[in-house]
Amino acid sequence: MDIDAFTAVHQHDWKRLDELSAKRRLTGAEADELLVLYRRTSTHLSMIRSVAAEGQLSAALSTRLSRARTRFTGARSNFARDVAEFFVLSLPAAFYRLRWLTVVIGAVFILVAWLFGVWVAGNPEVIKAIGSDEEIRKYVEEDFVNYYSENPNASFAGMVWTNNAWIAAQAVAFGVTGLWVPYILFMNAQGVGMAGGMMAAYDRLDVFFLYILPHGLMELTAIFIAAAAGLRIFWSWVSPGRLTRTASLAREGRSLITVALGLVLVLFISGLVEGFVTPSPLPDWLRLGIGALVLAGYWVYTLALGRRAYLAGERGDLGRFDAGETAVTG
Repeated sequence: MDIDAFTAVHQHDWKRLDELSAKRRLTGAEADELLVLYRRTSTHLSMIRSVAAEGQLSAALSTRLSRARTRFTGARSNFARDVAEFFVLSLPAAFYRLRWLTVVIGAVFILVAWLFGVWVAGNPEVIKAIGSDEEIRKYVEEDFVNYYSENPNASFAGMVWTNNAWIAAQAVAFGVTGLWVPYILFMNAQGVGMAGGMMAAYDRLDVFFLYILPHGLMELTAIFIAAAAGLRIFWSWVSPGRLTRTASLAREGRSLITVALGLVLVLFISGLVEGFVTPSPLPDWLRLGIGALVLAGYWVYTLALGRRAYLAGERGDLGRFDAGETAVTG
């Protein structure tokens, strides 16, 4: 098929379909014409996809048909229903798909952090290279704890939330490169491990865990989830299976961007814990218990609702039509 010639022959019909789709009111004759042009353009799209499934013209016609379908069906989703489906089906299913990779990434992260911590704590030369004895003592005895309380609770929680949400979004968005996720995981594991090593070297390891765990249990898990999503997107084009690389990447990207949206809420909760619970005068057992409860809540949500949604066929992707599929009629 000559695509240019095909476009030239049918361009008038497609433009007319756009005109009718954009009109606020249609006469009876115009409504009939819209349906005829919709069926005709659907046929055109099928013909084009048979020779150039991923071409620009195919995408343009899909968009035209989507607008036309919305125009003659008046299909508008119910906002409350969409929100409920997102939190009950799409999001837990997307989290569930990543459960094992999340655990593996978390285990590797902890191992790397632990190795850095042991290295720092067991080598005075490393401590000296980081800073003077006076500087390190100020950090472990004052700065580490004061970091959580030197700003107003609400503004600190907001700052932490924004920063962590940005890191999570980068992990998902740039995961396709295959390089960004390992880099940010390594850098964060190194930072956490070296901080713990310095605290351990000055007999303040208990303080380290008391201040890092209440919020860190969920905060770090959220980063592991984002990293898992990014790596899945990367793998979707490395090993696309029966799909084309473009289609595989698009499907996985749509599914896992759901994770990035969900993590905004997850990190908001961990930010509240870091801003209001971590620096609070609450008993140590209660602060740690709140952090553990938040983490347990995530896993119950993921394993209970997520498994149910996953077994029902939910993968976190958009609906067929929202994803660009068209119904061919006539």
